[in-house]
Amino acid sequence: MYYVGIDIGSTASKVAVFCDEALIENFMLPTGWSSVKTARDIKEYLEKKNYLENSYIVATGYGRISVPYADKTVTEITCHGKGANYLVNKDCTVIDIGGQDTKIITIENGKVTSFTMNDKCAAGTGRFLEMMANTLGLDIMEMSELSKKGSGVTISSMCTVFAESEVISLIGSGEKRENIAFAVIESISGRVNSLCQRHGRAENYFLSGGLCENSYLINSLGKKLGKTLETNPKGRYAGAIGAAIMAKETSDKLK
Repeated sequence: MYYVGIDIGSTASKVAVFCDEALIENFMLPTGWSSVKTARDIKEYLEKKNYLENSYIVATGYGRISVPYADKTVTEITCHGKGANYLVNKDCTVIDIGGQDTKIITIENGKVTSFTMNDKCAAGTGRFLEMMANTLGLDIMEMSELSKKGSGVTISSMCTVFAESEVISLIGSGEKRENIAFAVIESISGRVNSLCQRHGRAENYFLSGGLCENSYLINSLGKKLGKTLETNPKGRYAGAIGAAIMAKETSDKLK
């Protein structure tokens, strides 16, 4: 039997497919302007692979209500917690930097025990990083690589709009691009660290979400936390993996 987890995020949609106990496939599509269309595209792919013939599907994320063929919907907090626990296999505090929000989730004995979210402003999120990169004429990975060569500049604004204006002013004053890129990454890691401090200190941290392969951000945030920040190549699929695990657990209870 197939267990499918679909995580419709604000910027990217992730899918994980288990066959019984084994994770056999994961893939990602941009959410685009319509999560409904993205959900249809996902369904078409799953049908082509014959994953829907004998399956149980759980949808999660920002656009989970846009998946009418899902058997169940579950909040992203629960799914990210289960998915991260599957990937790291120990108690930890998960840092999920999403497109529109940042979540800090504590997992104990495989279960979510507490969480904190920053969803009132895009500062400190993937969307903020994308906007700043666009302002510098770079993509996110190019900006992260360039930031390794920078130093000495800070962005003080706590609001995304004002921070963008601050970046534009730095560009206008002739500041080196690598120094501005450095300031952007430091700004994001600083905001995420502050959210972690508000949530409560932890011994083990795990980074999930779309920035899980961003080595410079991982290094910068780890230094601020004073801990090693673990991640996994499939970290961006934590929500979808957790949803697929929920699909199996729910299906087993119905048998």
